[in-house]
Amino acid sequence: MVEWQIQEGIDGLVPMGSTGENTLVSDEERLQVIKTVIKTVNGRVPVIAGTGSLSTDGAVQLAREAKELGADACLVIAPPYVCASQRGLYEHFRRVASVGLPVMIYDNPGRAGVSLEPQTIAELAKVPGIAALKDATDSVTHAVDVMALCDLPVVCGADNLALPMMACGAVGVMSILSNVVPSRVLAITKAMEKGDIAAARKAHQANVSPKDEISSIVPALICFSCRFSW
Repeated sequence: MVEWQIQEGIDGLVPMGSTGENTLVSDEERLQVIKTVIKTVNGRVPVIAGTGSLSTDGAVQLAREAKELGADACLVIAPPYVCASQRGLYEHFRRVASVGLPVMIYDNPGRAGVSLEPQTIAELAKVPGIAALKDATDSVTHAVDVMALCDLPVVCGADNLALPMMACGAVGVMSILSNVVPSRVLAITKAMEKGDIAAARKAHQANVSPKDEISSIVPALICFSCRFSW
């Protein structure tokens, strides 16, 4: 799977992100997956390890271990179920960033139950080690508000908003669909890099139905891969 993704031209890999089975495995199993991906990649593309946890202490420990394994960065969601205050969210990400591994904030209220306000993200952008934002709020307005307040790179976290969010300044997309058809997502990002809006629009429109089908089943990639042969 890792080799195939690299051969397809993917720009980076995120082992143990939300779309996989990170909530169904132990921390030891999660770290073993991260270790295996890092070893297989061998520096060819960046590896951003999914290290979100129900607790801040857990997220800190997972980030520390991912750093020791050689991850390039970590993807960290707000603690699910807790519904922390904005101040609590700030402290959560600040503590994870103190580990010394670049942190991509994962703002996904549908999974976490709470969203970071643009002003909170702007304050976090000043914290050493906070490297980027994955915006999965399903709101282009939210992403634009963040970009208006700070220079933190924003990555789209929703396939259905890849084109509009990139048109507004997002630097790319961290995609569900790219796990099974990376070339179709790359068609959007490469076209946008060239300024070919017509080609990007055509590629984006072609991806809506497959993305919806994948997202409708959980764990999405396992079930989808069992139903289809690629």
